Amino acid sequence: MSRPLLFLDVDGPLNPYAAKPERRPEGYTTIRVALHPGRPLRVWLNPSHGPALLSLPYDLCWATTWMDAANRWIAPVVGLPELPYVDFGDRLLTHRPDGVHWKTEAIVAYAEGRPFAWVDDEQSPADEAFVAEHHPGPALLHHVDPRIGLRERDFAMLRNATLT
Repeated sequence: MSRPLLFLDVDGPLNPYAAKPERRPEGYTTIRVALHPGRPLRVWLNPSHGPALLSLPYDLCWATTWMDAANRWIAPVVGLPELPYVDFGDRLLTHRPDGVHWKTEAIVAYAEGRPFAWVDDEQSPADEAFVAEHHPGPALLHHVDPRIGLRERDFAMLRNATLT
């Protein structure tokens, strides 16, 4: 039997972008990413996150605006292998009038009924309701504070979650 999926957002859980800009969190390293012309994006990443994520009982999958770019920019810094990713296509950053996050429907479709956990900093009760209504398997939507990113308590919760 396959393991549950763990959908990973980058900005918020792995990159605590909302932390005070003059205070890089302890244990993090800074990279500068030039995804588009103009000023490079400052990204803080913790190299211990990759091994911690790989130790969890999940199959990892990117669920981020970075999509496949996460494999080039994020994975090597945090110590992850190349991962599959949810291709959001034309849904990327598209506002929904029902309040459901633009990622949610694509994540549910990608899971195809398979149990999953999703770590992100932008989920809401509307997303919980959408998943409950449209996903037949177990699911856990776990909010991560974008000021601090993933912490040991998040890893412990994911490790102890029952998604079978």
